[in-house]
Amino acid sequence: MQVHFQIETLPVFKNAVVTIGAFDGVHAGHQAILRSLKYEAEKIDGETIVITFHPHPRRILNNADAPSLLTSLEERIEKFQELGIDHLVVVPFDHVFAELSAEEYLSKFLIGLFHPKIIVIGYDHRFGKERKGDFQYLKNMADVYSYQVFEIPEHVLNESRVSSTQIREFLLNGQIEQANKLLTYPYQLHGIVIEGDKLGRTLGYPTANLSLVDSDKLIPASGVYAVTVQLIENGEVRFEKGMMNIGYRPTVNGKERRIEVHIFSFDEDIYHKHLKVSLLKYTRKEMKFSGIDALINQLHEDKNQISKILENINPSK
Repeated sequence: MQVHFQIETLPVFKNAVVTIGAFDGVHAGHQAILRSLKYEAEKIDGETIVITFHPHPRRILNNADAPSLLTSLEERIEKFQELGIDHLVVVPFDHVFAELSAEEYLSKFLIGLFHPKIIVIGYDHRFGKERKGDFQYLKNMADVYSYQVFEIPEHVLNESRVSSTQIREFLLNGQIEQANKLLTYPYQLHGIVIEGDKLGRTLGYPTANLSLVDSDKLIPASGVYAVTVQLIENGEVRFEKGMMNIGYRPTVNGKERRIEVHIFSFDEDIYHKHLKVSLLKYTRKEMKFSGIDALINQLHEDKNQISKILENINPSK
């Protein structure tokens, strides 16, 4: 897959089959659109082109109302690569772009830069200033610009009952397995290991404190999770199992929310290294214990329970 960040220097695409959207999560509903994109491209020996935006349009148009993200740009790129897309075009979204009318968006942007043979969009896709462009507008203009347009109907997208909003709600409620089912893959947190207060080490459970790479990334409900971990160093990836706590650590009067990962059978200095943590199961809420001994006993129970959950899991899958 080729990734294009400069729209001024795009190549000439062969029989371009195009879809457009933020695609936050690249979830099952988005994947239905991408399957249709690939199907139509195969019929005309064309290239599949996904046009996405960075930052998320709602960050620019109404930052106070903008949702936390399910996927960073890096994660979206990885998912499109896995799904076999030919070209990903990352459009810098700003107020100038947002001011394009539906007519300008179509003529100057879509037609002027991509010359599509086929456009594939979801039934609820809107574009242009005040979101005035839609499927019907594209259909009305199809003969003028010599393209075909296909709409993925509501019933197809809703068969999976998927929306980014629903996934966010699941994550914020600790319903990680439901969220993962709609995503079709485990939700991930990607961060850099920073120094903490080293309390976990004194308890016998050293943890990697994670500072997320993307500050807009949604942090799920506080509590304990069964996780697999990718440790990334010098282009090499190691796969491990572990447990993660998200929260304020009320037993030790913690003041800030932290993401801490205890990697099983592992005791190395990994400060400043990258971790990708895949969340598989939410095992309990964050709790305040009567003291350190009670906390240690609970950590033993957590590790035993999570070890059983992960017993037959291959962390590299």
